[in-house]
Amino acid sequence: MNFMLDDNKKAAQVFLRVILGDDKIKVRNVRIQSFIQNIYGHSSQLDILAQDSKGRYFNVEVQRSDEGAPARRARFYSSILDTHFLQPGKLYEELPDTYVIFITENDVLHDNLPLYNIRRRIDENAKCFEDGSHIIYVNSQRRDNTALGKLMQDLYCTEPKNLHYHEFAERMEFLKYSKEGEEKMTDVIEEYAARKAEALAKEAAKKAAKKAEEKEQANRIELAQGLLADGMSIEFTVRHSKLTEAEVRELASKLSA
Repeated sequence: MNFMLDDNKKAAQVFLRVILGDDKIKVRNVRIQSFIQNIYGHSSQLDILAQDSKGRYFNVEVQRSDEGAPARRARFYSSILDTHFLQPGKLYEELPDTYVIFITENDVLHDNLPLYNIRRRIDENAKCFEDGSHIIYVNSQRRDNTALGKLMQDLYCTEPKNLHYHEFAERMEFLKYSKEGEEKMTDVIEEYAARKAEALAKEAAKKAAKKAEEKEQANRIELAQGLLADGMSIEFTVRHSKLTEAEVRELASKLSA
């Protein structure tokens, strides 16, 4: 999906027009894997980032896993767009409208809707609080004959001739059947494999570290139990077992029970 839209303004335009129900959107630029540095905290790599002729920014995230599309991630992405695109010296009123769009494989919000438009509102009168931020969840399981449903069908389609939108078909034809496209996709697959291997290695290292810490904690507990059983004081046991005083006192209470 990323490479279907990469630098493909026509396809990105169709994509956003269908999701937002706005045929007047004109995409100015679109790119994939945009890294946004946050020097004060967590940085982000956005799947797809587009801008239209009105200066609005659209971040599209394609999520296979339900865990990849929590509400607070959408909130964070919305905030990081704000901090990135409001330049020093600019007024708050110049902050561009932003759209964070999650395309999810499953219906993560569980109301069986094809689309969820999420806006801030005032509780006392139910009016929308128009701050220019928009969060949208698209349920890709809804693949009916509506414009949105056909777009979701195209997300899962693997043959250009079966796509509903010719802007996607042209790109897929290029990626699958041209020599240049094949080389591009080979690079993508190799990059994906490298990232996957790196992620698996990090996960394995985390598990190994956790297992080592659990073993070390078990050794500390065993030592403390032996010291307490031999009549050593709480202070002595804390000093030599490296457990906290609360942990040692809990062990002592169990031994005396």
